[in-house]
Amino acid sequence: MFRTLFGRSRRTGRADRFARFGRFGSGELLLFGSFLAVAAVAVVLVAPSGGLPAASGDAPQGWIQTQYGPLSPADRDFLVKVRQAGLWEIPTGQQAQQRADGKRVKEVGMHLVTDHLKLDAQVRSVAGQLGVVLPSQASADQQRWMAELSSAFGTDYDRIFANRLRQAHGKVFTAVAAVRSGTRNDLIRSFAQRAVEVVMKHMTLLESTGLVDYTALPEPPAPQ
Repeated sequence: MFRTLFGRSRRTGRADRFARFGRFGSGELLLFGSFLAVAAVAVVLVAPSGGLPAASGDAPQGWIQTQYGPLSPADRDFLVKVRQAGLWEIPTGQQAQQRADGKRVKEVGMHLVTDHLKLDAQVRSVAGQLGVVLPSQASADQQRWMAELSSAFGTDYDRIFANRLRQAHGKVFTAVAAVRSGTRNDLIRSFAQRAVEVVMKHMTLLESTGLVDYTALPEPPAPQ
């Protein structure tokens, strides 16, 4: 009496469905349950959460957020170094016009003056936009080098001029290149590019005097 038009009862059909479900092993059921759990987690992760957490609280100590991007302590130190380079290279290049013996040394000195006058105007503009306070005098080492040059004349002056300035440019080049490579600040990156070009130009000019003692320069770091 329970048979349908197809020769099977409704009760039997339900029993067959339960029987088929019962043929899944415990391992298969566990795998199926795990899949459902992973899918649920994926939905939670993909679903919008109302915004990302603020990144400002994760900024390293000493960093400042600006409209041009994060400003690091190294970025600010870079601006200070460029400013101080001009504070001693401009007067030294001018001094070379009176004290140097060689024509090439005088020419190089004038290039330093011209380039650093432009670079100094740029660094003061960049520092103003980023709120960085710049020094008004050269560093202690730079003042000592200027005093050394002020007591020299002729060929002695030429030799000291070429070597002190070449050593100084090599040292600042390392710092400037590191900032250019790793800064997160767009304004600093653009200015560092210009500074790298100027420092490289000046190293080449100083070497063109033929007076640079390369054995006195720091050795490159050992490969790691």
